[in-house]
Amino acid sequence: MTVLALAGTGLMASGAQAAEPGSTPRTTAVPAQPAAPVAPAAPLPASGPGERELHDRIAEVLETIRATPGGPRPKGKTPAPGTAAKPSPGPSARIIGGKPAPISSAPWMAQLFFKGPRGLGYSCGGAVVAPTKVVTAAHCVKDMDWKGTGVIVTGADRAATPTGRKDSQGKPILNLHGGEARGAVRQWHHPAYDDYTLEADVAVLTLSSPVRAKPLQLVKPGESARYKHGTDGKVYGWGLTASHDRAKGSDRLKVADADAQSDANCERAYGWEFFKGDMYCAGRAPTGKDSTTETTCNGDSGGPLVAGGRMAGIVSWGDADCSAKGKYGVYAKVSTFQAAIRDRMYDTSWSGDQYADLLARSGNRLHAWTRKGKTLVRGKDLGDFRGVNLLVQSDLNRDGRQDLVHRANTGETYWSQGGGQPRLLSTGWRTHRQILVPGDLTGDDLPDIVVVTAKGTAYLYPGKGDGSLAPSVRIGSGWGEYTMVRGHGDFTGDGRPDVLGHVFGGKMYLHKGTGDPKKPFSARVQIGTHSGLNALATTGDVDGDGRADLLARDMKGKLWLYPGTGRSPAVLGKRAQYASGLQGHTLLG
Repeated sequence: MTVLALAGTGLMASGAQAAEPGSTPRTTAVPAQPAAPVAPAAPLPASGPGERELHDRIAEVLETIRATPGGPRPKGKTPAPGTAAKPSPGPSARIIGGKPAPISSAPWMAQLFFKGPRGLGYSCGGAVVAPTKVVTAAHCVKDMDWKGTGVIVTGADRAATPTGRKDSQGKPILNLHGGEARGAVRQWHHPAYDDYTLEADVAVLTLSSPVRAKPLQLVKPGESARYKHGTDGKVYGWGLTASHDRAKGSDRLKVADADAQSDANCERAYGWEFFKGDMYCAGRAPTGKDSTTETTCNGDSGGPLVAGGRMAGIVSWGDADCSAKGKYGVYAKVSTFQAAIRDRMYDTSWSGDQYADLLARSGNRLHAWTRKGKTLVRGKDLGDFRGVNLLVQSDLNRDGRQDLVHRANTGETYWSQGGGQPRLLSTGWRTHRQILVPGDLTGDDLPDIVVVTAKGTAYLYPGKGDGSLAPSVRIGSGWGEYTMVRGHGDFTGDGRPDVLGHVFGGKMYLHKGTGDPKKPFSARVQIGTHSGLNALATTGDVDGDGRADLLARDMKGKLWLYPGTGRSPAVLGKRAQYASGLQGHTLLG
């Protein structure tokens, strides 16, 4: 027996500054001019291919697919005695049975087209989890040049097809059936992915610009009920509709039942090849015949298994014969990898790379400090930023561009979408001591805002995903002791955003995220003493390892990176100097 990965080839178808004491928080989300002359330059746009090039790429992939109907399947490695082998590197892989699914029932579905190292055309599935983020399988991403050859199509339940006509330049004209095409500006696969065992078969693509598709939410941290044996699930894809070598992919999106199987059943089916915790099986056991089987097949790789309205699994692998008797479809277990995926969902930066940047004001001018090697260097002048006493970097509408939340000396707080025209958030935050955007605290995968009043009371403002906010919820008191409260991302590695509090004298505390919107942070735990610091900033993943980091300035103007470890309680690693000369800077984002 040869076990195949399920990719498709050959398929037709906040700053150091404190605010003044107190007023009642309230928010509005109406356009307004800033109370001070704030005109930050826009962040560097993510570069991507144009529409013509994207169509040409799809046409090339489809052409290679037509040249090899049914698609080449990778050869299995030499198996150990009495066992079966997994595929060699490169995607191959799988809905047989099932029924058509309109895009309205699965608006987050994505078609992935790309070329492999040998120029062969491949296709996979994926799911939009944020306007510029698509989750798929690692074997659809690793060793592939997504920036140079890949295309992601969303918003269509029909597979992209040639029309048979050509444009004035002789290029094939495609029909995307109402879908949107995007390039990928970044690709990431889980660092623990193994292309032999297919452990950690998880990847995220960052799109060149946002899509209209409604995102699919991931399972919540710590959620296990969706994996209980017999729990209802559905899997979606355009994969092969039969298991023989000459089979073709489905022209229309299909959905199949994929109820969770017990680990014991999966172990009986696959033995040593099944890795409990990383993987799980779903769907009824195939019967050995296509006519009576309902399962995934080649081309479905990377597509989502949805349970209870959330992504629970990612199509990963199965038997080379998709309908082989007793051989379930195997999925990457999203609950195991949701923290790493969520880190990538919020990895926006001013420069457009995968490294978080720092915005800092010197005099009246705001500058972007961007990564160069293992340092941050002062770069682009973002304009006159006088009249502002607080600045926080964020991405409130998840469009992949860095936003600013900034407060004028007169008290108005604004959201600048991608550095564009400021929009009024509140006129009632004039005296707040802290404003921060730690991430999703309410379980809807949308970033939220936390404020700390002059009296030390903390309030949560749930974000709506478009820069506007829902009414506030009181979440605690006693936060007035902190000179600085900062947070942007997950410091503990559990997929929940955390915050750090710094008190006079240098003690640093961790408030771990709980996932409960009524009480989103646990009681504090001291994680160290960091004296001699006069400014802290949490802008995200600065060193590119997928974990939230802390930037800190000392009395001499040196900027230090405290790398996140992703482990609690020692959430910060050994510091390294990343810049100097910041002693005159009055705002740090």
